Amino acid sequence: MGMAAVEFQFHVLAVDDSVIDRKLIERLLKTSACQVTTVDSGSKALEFLGLQENDKNQTNQTCVSLDNHQEAEINLIITDYCMPGMTGYDLLKKLKESASLRNIPVVIMSSENVPSRISRCLEEGAEEFFLKPVRLSDVNKLRPHMMKTKCKSPKQQQQPEIIVTQDNQESRDITYVVPPEENQESDNIVQQQKSQDNSNNNKRKAIEENLSPDRIRQRLSSLTAI
Repeated sequence: MGMAAVEFQFHVLAVDDSVIDRKLIERLLKTSACQVTTVDSGSKALEFLGLQENDKNQTNQTCVSLDNHQEAEINLIITDYCMPGMTGYDLLKKLKESASLRNIPVVIMSSENVPSRISRCLEEGAEEFFLKPVRLSDVNKLRPHMMKTKCKSPKQQQQPEIIVTQDNQESRDITYVVPPEENQESDNIVQQQKSQDNSNNNKRKAIEENLSPDRIRQRLSSLTAI
């Protein structure tokens, strides 16, 4: 039962340069039965996701906290806005520019309530913008966004994409046209059938005329006279 529960956990990547804020968001997410991976910078988040980001000012010290049961799939990324080197907004832009990562929901956190900053992040594709300190009620809003990624991948695997090419479309639009030769042959057959029907009708009329009462009387009278 424990392994089954782990398989259905949502995996969240939390990005924040503050140790205290990382611990807080990690505890809230685990309270909501989520698997959590935490990193302390946007560049390390990209590295964890498979995107390399070269930063000469970055120190060699690594601060990455992984759960024991790490999964490759990330269902949501929650990141601080104000971070040294790469801001949360910069991280958001890079994720949305990536063909393989653009569909991962991204949530921005900030301790500063700046309307222009909030609007810019939402316009760039962020799902939510939370003000710090993040509360459990905020974390509960993440589940609908994570459900989108959880329900999308199995359907994509079970239902292969059907590509309609121009050739296929043209083949669907083709209607059968009878060639002129076939039309001529069919007309000849119809004409022959009509002429045959007319000859049969003439024969039938001749037979009927020969068997009429007047014809029979004339034949009998001629035989009596002989």
